[in-house]
Amino acid sequence: MPFIAWHPIFNFPLPEGHRFPMLKYELLHDQLLYEDVVKENAYFTPEMPEEKHLSAVHQESYIKRLLTLRLSRQEIRRIGFPLSQQLVERELLIVQGTITAAVTALQNKIGFNIAGGTHHAGSNWGEGFCLLNDQAVAARYLLDYQNIRQVLIIDLDVHQGNGTAEIFQHEKRVFTFSMHGRNNFPFHKEKSDLDIGLEDDTAGDKYLDLLEKNLDLLFKKVHPDFVFFQAGADVLKSDKMGKLKLTKEDCKVRDKIVFNYCKQHDLSVQVSMGGGYSAALKDIVDAHCNTYKEGISALLD
Repeated sequence: MPFIAWHPIFNFPLPEGHRFPMLKYELLHDQLLYEDVVKENAYFTPEMPEEKHLSAVHQESYIKRLLTLRLSRQEIRRIGFPLSQQLVERELLIVQGTITAAVTALQNKIGFNIAGGTHHAGSNWGEGFCLLNDQAVAARYLLDYQNIRQVLIIDLDVHQGNGTAEIFQHEKRVFTFSMHGRNNFPFHKEKSDLDIGLEDDTAGDKYLDLLEKNLDLLFKKVHPDFVFFQAGADVLKSDKMGKLKLTKEDCKVRDKIVFNYCKQHDLSVQVSMGGGYSAALKDIVDAHCNTYKEGISALLD
């Protein structure tokens, strides 16, 4: 069964300042095929989500303003992209890609979205290039329609998952864990169920030690039925905005740790790619490609 969400619109042209990093989606799609990590039949093309799934986590007034392109100038400025019908369509397809990947993971143990990780979108706002929160919508979908009782969201993007934290602040069936740069965006942080704020220049040894210790405690405490993993590549030391010092090998070990915990506890996991802003696209694509290799090796091979 196909288990990776992909659509050409994920890579649609954006303003000059953002066009370069967006190329990673097409390159990752091609690199996974080139390295024979997956075959072409591993990919599926998402369709549009039902609006009721969006409104399960986002306020209806925000959804209506977004879908009709009636966000205020201030709201658009907060998102960081010029608002357009194509941008909204892209975000809707990303959301459905994550929903479908999560449902697929219930059968296959793992499902990926080549895009996604739009964790800055809150219940009534978009922010930081995020319009809708794909993993939040998918998590609520599993709770409502797939007999899942407890979700654990592991957010290892360098930026705090503030939107996810806000959406689920009163939802005990979703435990939000964010390990991120303390001094990085967003500068007003919401309260996750567990936040680990890292100092600038944190290197791999300390990062991986903290991650393993906290995951060990969380899997024992939370007892999740399903895991969402936000696997940002912006923790790399080559990232222009990350402020951390992880190598590509450190990122590979990070992913291995997460997937091994899922395997040990016989859990399915949905993976969204999150951020990545290294000067060399190869560094971003390599890190993301390693995430696929580790996940497939741990849960499918």
